[in-house]
Amino acid sequence: MANYKNLGQLNPTAATPSTLYTATTQVIISSASVCNRSATPTTFRIAHRVAGAALSDEMYIFYDSAIGANETAFFTIGACLQNTDILTVYATLGTLSFNAWGVESP
Repeated sequence: MANYKNLGQLNPTAATPSTLYTATTQVIISSASVCNRSATPTTFRIAHRVAGAALSDEMYIFYDSAIGANETAFFTIGACLQNTDILTVYATLGTLSFNAWGVESP
């Protein structure tokens, strides 16, 4: 039976693409959040890297999307990942927390 759960939590280093989740089976990422823990507005990126490929422009789901000071943004994604696919995040400032929830196949 599939298990709905938190797939990853990360506070990445500023301006550094970082792995939030690597699929080891078929996965549906149903939702995600980005929380700005700072009084300074900033931007973020989220990308789906198929088969662990090197990061490139066509992979971005969000690119330099704005998030206000002390705000949290929630997204319904519905992304389907296969084994070795990677969800990569990027924060312009080191004050963002990323979470992803979904279902992994057994």
